[in-house]
Amino acid sequence: MDGITMDGAAVFGKEYFHGDEEPARSRSLITRTTGKNRLLAALPKEVYQRLECDLERVRMELGGVLHESGEPLRHIYFPTDCMVTLLCELDDGATGEIAVVGNEGLVGIAMLMGGKTTPNRAVVQSAGSAFRIKADILLREFERPGALQHLLLRYMQALLTQTAQTAVCNRYHALEQQLCRWLLLSLDRLPSNVLTMTHELIATMLGVRREGVTEAAGHLQAAGLIHYFRGRITVLDRPKLEARVCECYAVVEKEFDRLLQRTPQFA
Repeated sequence: MDGITMDGAAVFGKEYFHGDEEPARSRSLITRTTGKNRLLAALPKEVYQRLECDLERVRMELGGVLHESGEPLRHIYFPTDCMVTLLCELDDGATGEIAVVGNEGLVGIAMLMGGKTTPNRAVVQSAGSAFRIKADILLREFERPGALQHLLLRYMQALLTQTAQTAVCNRYHALEQQLCRWLLLSLDRLPSNVLTMTHELIATMLGVRREGVTEAAGHLQAAGLIHYFRGRITVLDRPKLEARVCECYAVVEKEFDRLLQRTPQFA
């Protein structure tokens, strides 16, 4: 990793382009690959074309921090094949996940809601790629009434639903159900059924002890739902995983589908 804080000058890698410096072949690549982010793919052609030259394709390294709590938001990110977790951190160092963002959304909605900072931190949970744009550029487009504003407002509502449901789930449901929910939400936002994630990191996301995650994952593996080996979780039987999860997963996904008309082949 070239840098931990990804909004700085020494961001993660050399794999991004800036304005007129971007070669023509790279610009055509951006046009083809932004479809992997469902929000960008849903924009009308004329709206997308206004943003195209300002989109930068960037590498998202595992554990990279997109923004810290209270830090000014300079960029907004549209993940394609990576996943970002939004975390709250307490004074004693304890953390808990409030939402995950993948190819269905964006990271940095606080900027669009009128705040230039946010009390949570955004950390890359699964490595891959994303497109980023300067926050002030997207904000100007967002403030123009039209398709992009309507689309992102619906996305904000869906993300708020996920945040609220995560809080309820973590309070009332068994750890195994929470783990099932987390696995399914991750699968829906990544192009693979394999997740690179240690039990310790999952425990940090869920705000529980590592031993509890190990026990819950052991039950799922014994039942043939997942296979876990050296930090790699492979989902073997999604239907059975869905049968074990609590209602929180369905609430979140139905709201995303309703508001964003999401389909598996959206990209």
